[in-house]
This record gives sequence, C-alpha cells and structure tokens, in this order.
Amino acid sequence: MIAAFFPGQGSQSIGMLDALAESYPDVRRTFDEASDALGFDLWRLVHEGPKEDLDLTRNTQPVMLTAGLAVWRAWLQSGGPAAGIMAGHSLGEYSALVAAGAMSFPDGVRLAAERARFMQEAVPAGEGAMAAVLGLGDTDVVALCAAQSEGAVLEAVNFNAPGQVVIAGETAAVNRALGAAKAAGAKRAVTLPVSVPSHCALMRPAAERLAERLAAIEIRVPEVAVLHNASVKSAPDTAALRDQLVQQLYRPVRWVETVRAVAAEGLRIAIECGPGKVLTGLNKRIDDNLTTLPVFDPKSLEAALEAIANAER
Repeated sequence: MIAAFFPGQGSQSIGMLDALAESYPDVRRTFDEASDALGFDLWRLVHEGPKEDLDLTRNTQPVMLTAGLAVWRAWLQSGGPAAGIMAGHSLGEYSALVAAGAMSFPDGVRLAAERARFMQEAVPAGEGAMAAVLGLGDTDVVALCAAQSEGAVLEAVNFNAPGQVVIAGETAAVNRALGAAKAAGAKRAVTLPVSVPSHCALMRPAAERLAERLAAIEIRVPEVAVLHNASVKSAPDTAALRDQLVQQLYRPVRWVETVRAVAAEGLRIAIECGPGKVLTGLNKRIDDNLTTLPVFDPKSLEAALEAIANAER
C-alpha cells in the first residue's frame, strides 16, 4: 500500500505535464474537463502562458488541482497501485479530496477558483505578505511572531520541514519578523512572491464565504482516508470535512506532522502527484522511513512503478 501526496501553489510552470500528456491521454482529458467547468482553456494557459497569468492565485489554484488529479489518473491508467491514504499541501488538499471521491471534479475545480477569489478579495493588495524562515526551530518562529506582532496579525502558518517555517500576516509585521529572524540566527529569511497571506487570521472573511459555498455542493465521505492540514486527521463525516476545509484557510499547514502520521501508519512509499518535486524534497527531511517518489512525466512515473515493484519483492 502506498500514500499519495498532492502539492499546492508554487509548483506550477509553463509547459508542465506536457510529456506526460503525450503518453497518457487522461492528462489532457482532465484539463479539458476543468476548462469546461471554468469556461476558459486551462491547457492553453499552462502551455502558452503568459507566466504572469499562470501565477495569479485565481488561476494557479484550479490549475494545480487539475494537475494533481491529471497525474493521479495517469498513475492509475499506467497500472499504478491505489493509495491507502492521501494528503495535500494547502490547495493540494483539494486535489486529494477529489482523487479520493469526496467531491466531483467539476465541483472541486470551481471551488478552487472561488476559494482563490475569496482569498484575494479578503486582503487588499500590498496589505498582507508571506515569508520563509529557514534555520530556526518551530517554537522559535512561533515566539518570534508573537514578539514582533505589535498588535498586528503575524503567525507561523506552514510547518513545511524541520527548520523551514513560513510566516504570514500584515506586511509591516512580516517585515519586522524578517529582521528579527536574521538577528536570531536564521540561515535565510525572505519574502515570498505571493499576493495572498494564506493560512492566517486575515483569511477569516474568505473562510466565511467558503463555508457558504461548501454548503451548496455535494460532499461525500472519501473512499480513501485524507489527512487534513488543520487537524492531521481524516474527517469522520461530511460536516467535519466541510469544517476542516473552512479552518484550513486560517489555520497552519501542519505538513511535518502529516508526513510523520503517514509514516506511523507503516507506509514506506508515497508518490507526489503533480509538477515538480517540492514535497519530495520536504518529505526527505521529515522522515527517513518514508520514501516519496515524484511523478510528473513518463520517466518519473516508470521509475516510481519500478521502485514499488522492487520494494514488493
């Protein structure tokens, strides 16, 4: 049994999944389905750009959900084994839920686009920021945020790997924290090129709007356990699942705990479904007992299949 992980924003690139689409028709069909649901050509955006448009939050989120599902479908089309547990990083949680049958793909991709719009509209441009802090412990970063907030919103929001934490909040507070982090001995402390301060209290207005939207679509209990970012647990019912998605907007992504929870279930191999190798790199630093194999083109897919076959011998 394997696990399946799905990346979020940041892994997108012009031309991604092109080679995989040539070998596995389900990839292009998945993008066509998403385009029909959204009313514009997602495949053209991914392959022609411009990059500035691809990187807009309102486009990136439905693109990454679609990419994750496209890779998962290609994996199954190739004869790859089903997953016993799934998880996604931030927006990737939606890819996992669609792949696990918790919601239809058209509903999921439209929901991702609306989620992005709600997030963008919650904070005026320039008033919120995110930054990565490398080389400090989790508790040190949490304490640093508390010390530098000065009454503003400033929180540790992504616990990505040991020594890698992302902070978010009001721009001035984030800038104060960057200076304090460097003074405290951080190896790096840099602002991230994003327009939305995700997973902090500034997202509560977006979460309220998302809750209304979630109430209007059909949600089912997933066919495969999906660990949620906010709780590191699978939701026992659809009401709890909706609540987890609402909380995810303003609560931290507990990725280190998520990967360790998967490893604690006894799983030893996971695949990363989506462009790039971001989660593969993070997971390697989190738990040596879990090997994550990136799948994004025919070569990487075949390598993952071979590695799993060898592990089962």
